[in-house]
Amino acid sequence: MDALAPDFDAFVRARTPALLRSAYLLTGDQHLAEDLVQTALGLTHRAWRNLHATGNAEAYARKTMYHLQVSRWRRRRIVESFTGDVPDRSGVQVDHAEQTVLRLSLRSALSRLTAKQRAVIVLRFFDDLTEAQAAETLGVSVGTIKSQTAKALERLRDLAPELAGVNVSGDAR
Repeated sequence: MDALAPDFDAFVRARTPALLRSAYLLTGDQHLAEDLVQTALGLTHRAWRNLHATGNAEAYARKTMYHLQVSRWRRRRIVESFTGDVPDRSGVQVDHAEQTVLRLSLRSALSRLTAKQRAVIVLRFFDDLTEAQAAETLGVSVGTIKSQTAKALERLRDLAPELAGVNVSGDAR
């Protein structure tokens, strides 16, 4: 394994930021996202010899992350509560850019979805997986993906109506 260590280190350095973004969207919390990525990378390291040969390391790490998150939903039922207000930061210059407002609206709305709905939205629209791929990743049926996507989108429309006229690039239609 010592000969493969530099390759694994390079993989971790190159792909950790992208994995963290996905994990944050799945968990809604920076610390939980970091824990999720760390655990997934640990499991990826254990399988590195086989993954390095096939070139599927990132897919393995992402799938591991999604499975770990699904296991967390099933294992514990801790009620999460997110405040709707951004803390007052006196003395800090506030960025009033439209993109920032939209990003905060989306983040707030995503945090108020159920964990399953948030995972489906991340897989389908952030990671751009098909319904079948998302179903395989989460270990559920395509019908579950379709119903959870529909429910999540309806909930997002209710929670953040200001996002209705925004396309993927963030520009108003």
